[in-house]
Amino acid sequence: MKTISEFPRQVVMHEDVGIVMPDGCRLSARIWLPADAESRPVPAIVEHLPYRKRDGTTARDCLTHPWFAGHGYACIRVDMRGNGDSDGLMADEYTPQELQDACEVIAWAAAQPWCTGKVGMMGISWGGFNSLQVAALRPPALKAIVTLCSTDDRYADDIHFKGGLLLNENMGWGATMLSYSARPPDPAVVGERWRDMWLDRLEHEPFLPAVWLAHPTRDAYWKHGSVCEDWSAIEAAVLAVGGWGDAYKNAVGRLVANLRCPVKGIVGPWIHKYPHFAVPKPAIGFLQEALRWWDRWLKDIDTGVESDPAMRLYLMDSAPPRDWYEQRDGRWIAEAQWPSPAIADRRLELGTDLTAPGGGSLPASVCSPQDTGMAGGEYCAIWLGPELPGDQREDDARSLCFEMPVTGDTDIVGGPVVTLRLSADRPSAMVAVRLCDVHPDGASTRITYGVLNLAHRASHEFPEPVVPGAAMDITLRLDDIAYRVPKGHRLRLAVSSAYWPLVWPSPEPVTLTIAGGTLALPVRPTAGGDEWRFEEPEGAPPWRIEQLRAPSNRREVRRDAATGIVSLAITDDFGEIRDLDHGLVHSSVAHELWTIHPDDPLSAYGETHWVQKYSRDDWSVFIETFTDMIADRDTFYVKGQVRACEEREIVFERYFEDTFPRRFL
Repeated sequence: MKTISEFPRQVVMHEDVGIVMPDGCRLSARIWLPADAESRPVPAIVEHLPYRKRDGTTARDCLTHPWFAGHGYACIRVDMRGNGDSDGLMADEYTPQELQDACEVIAWAAAQPWCTGKVGMMGISWGGFNSLQVAALRPPALKAIVTLCSTDDRYADDIHFKGGLLLNENMGWGATMLSYSARPPDPAVVGERWRDMWLDRLEHEPFLPAVWLAHPTRDAYWKHGSVCEDWSAIEAAVLAVGGWGDAYKNAVGRLVANLRCPVKGIVGPWIHKYPHFAVPKPAIGFLQEALRWWDRWLKDIDTGVESDPAMRLYLMDSAPPRDWYEQRDGRWIAEAQWPSPAIADRRLELGTDLTAPGGGSLPASVCSPQDTGMAGGEYCAIWLGPELPGDQREDDARSLCFEMPVTGDTDIVGGPVVTLRLSADRPSAMVAVRLCDVHPDGASTRITYGVLNLAHRASHEFPEPVVPGAAMDITLRLDDIAYRVPKGHRLRLAVSSAYWPLVWPSPEPVTLTIAGGTLALPVRPTAGGDEWRFEEPEGAPPWRIEQLRAPSNRREVRRDAATGIVSLAITDDFGEIRDLDHGLVHSSVAHELWTIHPDDPLSAYGETHWVQKYSRDDWSVFIETFTDMIADRDTFYVKGQVRACEEREIVFERYFEDTFPRRFL
């Protein structure tokens, strides 16, 4: 990334600006704006997050917001109510209160003497979600948004449920928020009241894994904030950005296909990060691309964005399977319309076009060991560690596979659709389907995948039990992708009855019998070189820190020869740093453990442990959080704990314990 220190307009930064809500709650904002904005007003860009502007998102904020400010914008990074240095309490994600607060911030910004009255909103993940949701509320000053790694559908396409199955990320991310929300405000900002604010937060902190697990179907809880419920509600111009290594890749195409406001989509090879510093490379000049968007919709400058292709996608070349890539070779392709008339489904029949290795015929059955899926990687790769899907051969060996030789380079662009005629021998059952690129040496790279709770085969809102032995026709759309399978490789469709630890297993081992099916492969005419070129990435000067302990990541799969238990142990050490401007020292370490016996789905177990430390001079706090989850045939059991210390003395402890009926999970 090219670091830019000189901008068209000089930038000033205000560390703590109070924005008072109608109920008296003071939100703390960090604001960058041109030094002459009072005499030459500018549009504003709002980012509204729970992740702490003082230390949580500072690294990316420093690269991004001063750059926009230097090009003529006021950038307002707000700590959400109950987080960072803001007053109040947080109850959940995307609450009506959160969204109303964002609308109030937008109105406040538009009324400032340094603002022209036009406002944009942006963010990645949480900030991308609430940008869409706030746009659907249509605050008058909001004219455009840039949403990254976000979704339009909170039930089917977030970290809670996928295909009607419980994602283990529901507990994993809920545990992360349990730790994040337990952090204190900075005494250097809020003064002596920091301790009362902190204890109030700890006392009222929600246990989000249980909040989310209480809603296993697509009920009103999930419909709130799902902008797919009413596409017409969004009128602000939308630039949607995603990555093939991210969990939220599918939303970009849906937004572009369904919104009637000005909308464009970009999907690169990246994980869950901003694309001017994301991996795998190539990164792009995201800030320049966003500036074109802001200049058009907030300053009425003709930047040509309306003539841009509807979708710009990075078509990845085939690559050997690895759990981490620094670079993905490929090319940028462009589609003027989306869905694209240039992309046609190639229909392949199971049993004829796609055949079982060794010549097996249909019907065929599979009862996958419960540890099938250990090569699946993280649901949402985010921490810059070994989180991507590895070699699929072990999972393929535990699955029912169908494959075919690839006789010419094949560009798969979009979401492959699998139809299966199948039966299951248990009333609660699931199916996982992976599309893999099999290399000449036998290595298997996962191209894309999908999972489905068979009780949700007709509806996520009104599930129906499986009738053991009865034939069912199901349709499963795999995740969107842009991937070239080269001539001489094989295309493999792998079907399994388990996919751990991505999703919680069915309560009993399940045998699936496949009687027939099809794969509709979205194939685009073979692309040559780049059909679109982005500028090289730029950013403002990085965060000024002292690295006291380097970060590290570790994932280890263990198989206990005595017990047969298979475990995945994950450690994400985020290191320890000191801010060189205000002196705050912060460190954090996260541990996860997921275990299961290949023969027993009721042995499934997950636990997390987070440690966070903050200090400055003679002030220090230490926070530990714990979560764990198990299930029997009928019930989930989930527990949590928060322990907070000041100067090595425990000042707060709290325990959570909940049970929930499985309800076809």
